[in-house]
Amino acid sequence: MSSGTGSPATVIVRNGPDLVAAVTEAGVSRGDLLALTLGSARTLGLATSTTSIAAEFDDVAEAIRLIDERIRPRWLWWSNDTARALDASGVRVSTCMDLAAVHRLVFGGWRVDPQRIWAKLHDLPTGTIPVMGQLDLLGGTGDEGTDFEDPIRPDGHIRPEWASGGWATTAERMARWASLALEAAALQNTRLGAIRVGGDARATSRSESAAELLCVELENDGLPLDVAVAERIIEGFVGPRPRSPDDVTAARRLRDDAVLRHAIASDDIDLRNPTNVRSLLRRVGLDVSDTRAWRLEQYRDQHPLVDALLNWRKAERIDTTFGYSWLDTHVGPDGRLRGAWTGCDGAAGRMTAQAGLHNMPADLRPAVVAEPGHLFVRADLGQIEPRVLAAVSGDAALAKATQDNDLYAPVAKRLGVERAVAKVAVLAAMYGQTSGAAGQALRGLESAYPVAMQYLRDSDEAGRHGRELRTYGGRLLRMYDIPPSLTDTAAADERAAEAGRGRYARNAVVQGAAAELFKAWAVTVRARATALDTKIVLCLHDELLVHAPAEAAADTARLLDDCLQEAAARWSGRAPVRFVADISVIELWSDAKG
Repeated sequence: MSSGTGSPATVIVRNGPDLVAAVTEAGVSRGDLLALTLGSARTLGLATSTTSIAAEFDDVAEAIRLIDERIRPRWLWWSNDTARALDASGVRVSTCMDLAAVHRLVFGGWRVDPQRIWAKLHDLPTGTIPVMGQLDLLGGTGDEGTDFEDPIRPDGHIRPEWASGGWATTAERMARWASLALEAAALQNTRLGAIRVGGDARATSRSESAAELLCVELENDGLPLDVAVAERIIEGFVGPRPRSPDDVTAARRLRDDAVLRHAIASDDIDLRNPTNVRSLLRRVGLDVSDTRAWRLEQYRDQHPLVDALLNWRKAERIDTTFGYSWLDTHVGPDGRLRGAWTGCDGAAGRMTAQAGLHNMPADLRPAVVAEPGHLFVRADLGQIEPRVLAAVSGDAALAKATQDNDLYAPVAKRLGVERAVAKVAVLAAMYGQTSGAAGQALRGLESAYPVAMQYLRDSDEAGRHGRELRTYGGRLLRMYDIPPSLTDTAAADERAAEAGRGRYARNAVVQGAAAELFKAWAVTVRARATALDTKIVLCLHDELLVHAPAEAAADTARLLDDCLQEAAARWSGRAPVRFVADISVIELWSDAKG
């Protein structure tokens, strides 16, 4: 545990060339960790295992760019806030280690900050993490008679004064904060080495960190969008752009009337109220248990009200979520749609995005248009989850099926069922569905692919009993203990919760591993595509959308597949599992198949 003693002496530098020289003299080579804390545009702190550097001069970001270009260290920082600050200065580094991203991998969950990272690594109770202004009436603050230039309190926690910004008050403090990050990284590396999973947790930590760099770049670059096309599409659903509140009210009434005219005495119906909608449907002779879209689709041909209602819902969603205000809020003057990105959703580890980037209606995709002189290269991983299941479970028979372009075809042949039934059975196994049309095929899976099915059963069992799991790449999936049963009713609720945890666990181990593979692929593309002046502009579940100069589009398409094979071999330890992607070169996102 650090006490501030034994830290290397701090070197002070006042210009860019001296900073580059100091890093070189410290013996930093390509891929070595170099901790960085960035304050203003003219102060930073660096740390290696032997040297601490405090720098203060104009345009320190340019010096970082030179270090990255000439040495290419693996930059280390507490979170991607540092990458965000660099990107705002026009600097993009090649690779990094992100303490927050690694913390989420090792300890699970989403909440993370330097104090929590430090506490968990030192096995300190997170409930005792000190906060600014906190006063312990019995024991004081815990800081009595200590050196406030030391970021660590006598009780082992990081001082809240440092964590809340005190680290940035001087360049020397920033260098000390960088040294502390280096200490945390060493402890994280030990934890990663102790994780026993099928994959390599240390390799996962590197790709997860690089994914945070990609997130910052996706936020800043944005997704090309033709606003004029988007406005025409929106107008087709909700009418012309309103100029006053009265226009908004009138357009809303017109949409509602298109539905309500199909029923008698509907003046009291609010289409935004599910109970009212069920009442409306009963008036035309349709009694439904709920008003979910997939259920209403079954009645579309039975009464014109249902078709009108489903069309109304699509228009309502466009108006409230993807309408004119959405364009005005999230599309910049350069015609780029921007939203915040995160590299991990806090559960199984999938990338997430805001501003509608992950749930844009298909009707709006024609507005996603490559800029002049450019094309999109779109790649969608094929049947990724069952292929991942073959890799993480080590099932040789299922791995053999992945050699086919269509994995479900050999599975269907082996089970003696139609392809559609085989597909449903495989997906049902991963999602914990054991009844229905796929029931018999599921029993066939047990004998045909026993290793994969046992892997899913073991995960289900762990989830049911609240035992923590880890994905193939090492991410902790936190489960919770089953609450004690007090009554028969409570026992029934408990059994339902237990079954739900089991279903979640069996899916999360596959989905989480798929997310790891996807990010390993994406960051490999990010690294390799620079030479082609090509950039990733969207990561959507299992799909990459890349914006490339037209003359480089064909090379980019080949690159995407090459990167997939490289990333898959590295991620899976060269397991005999084949991964495929549907890759196409298009001008409009809507031109993509599937």
